[in-house]
Amino acid sequence: MKNVKCAKCIKCGAEIEAKPDITTCPTCGGIMDIVYDYEAIKSMVTKEDMAARKDPTMWRFKEFLPVEADSDTAGLKVGGSPLYPAKRLGEKLGMPNLYIKDDGLNPTSSLKDRASAMAVVKAAEAGAKTIACSSTGNAASSLAGNAAAKGLETYIFVPERAPAGKVAQLLVFGANVISVQGNYEDTFRLSAEAIDRWGWYNRNAAINPYLSEGKKTVTLEIAEQLGWKAPDYVVISVGDGCTIAGAWKGFKDLYAAGFIDKLPKLVSVQAEGCYPINKAVAEGYDTLVPMEENTIADSIAVGVPRNFKKAVDAVRESKGITVNVSDEEILEAMKVLGATSGVFGEPAGVAGTAGLIKAVAAGLVPKDATVVSVVTGNGLKDIVSAGKAVGKPLAVPPKMDALLDAFKGIGGPQ
Repeated sequence: MKNVKCAKCIKCGAEIEAKPDITTCPTCGGIMDIVYDYEAIKSMVTKEDMAARKDPTMWRFKEFLPVEADSDTAGLKVGGSPLYPAKRLGEKLGMPNLYIKDDGLNPTSSLKDRASAMAVVKAAEAGAKTIACSSTGNAASSLAGNAAAKGLETYIFVPERAPAGKVAQLLVFGANVISVQGNYEDTFRLSAEAIDRWGWYNRNAAINPYLSEGKKTVTLEIAEQLGWKAPDYVVISVGDGCTIAGAWKGFKDLYAAGFIDKLPKLVSVQAEGCYPINKAVAEGYDTLVPMEENTIADSIAVGVPRNFKKAVDAVRESKGITVNVSDEEILEAMKVLGATSGVFGEPAGVAGTAGLIKAVAAGLVPKDATVVSVVTGNGLKDIVSAGKAVGKPLAVPPKMDALLDAFKGIGGPQ
């Protein structure tokens, strides 16, 4: 790969060749980071070249991605999700420059498709036939769908609390699903042991450095969709830490290659029932303190985040802020986002929007700032929570008098 220099450990600084099957640092066990040759990237592509490309998927940014020139990236159409000007929500918050990036419109309905698309390409480069991961739900379903499209076998471990809709996706995509009777940490440990035992390709995000490279394409798209102008703030819901770390890496790559002229501040949003990354940032320490996983936002309920250091570093480097939101605030954000913007997000998917609403009310984010709130997953993945947010429909017998009486009770049309 002419655009890639090496893989570098973020803990000890050791550098190794960026082979497709690398995982953690062979020297100290730390997490690896992909290092690019930005001068090479500048010689390979320009903004004008990018504008002429017809491929709307994440692979339009191939010069910024760690894949071989002859790699087969055909598969599900991942990326190219819309960036909506959130005019009505912006009016409600007094924010004229608010945007919603709806990544729930990816093929398996979450941002995690970006990581899984990268994983299956790298697995193919490594000659692997089987790929595995642990997940609270979205990473699992995205891997199952993307692997099915590429003809790879999957073994996927989920905690028993994973929503039924996400488990159904896994089974429909033909995955071998193991529901672990424990929390996410228990699930992760068992998957790691199984991957080591059978030698499967490892899709676990903090173990495999290529996953963040896939996730960073969401911010490459945001920058391009804004005319190669970085927003002032990007709001992201955070669980394992891989997404926010990847988002920051994407902006830094664009800045280093001269595609944007400033870096945004990150807003890291976690649930009040599970916020180990935000706690570390807010209290100024560098050691992970595990937490319970007590929130309806299952996709960000990670008490022992594997990408802890990259995530904490990303928020700090960006001079960003942290916001913790209650389950009640998340459910309210589902209603507000849907009613004002027509975007249906799952609890973890709208946690960022809930955090933005809270941050603006507290004066942490200026109302005149250009802000992008990323919706990471679609609400159809968790209709039980959606029902809690909006309640039940108006039920009436098929008679106009009954409808009129019902309307009187809710102040409807007469």
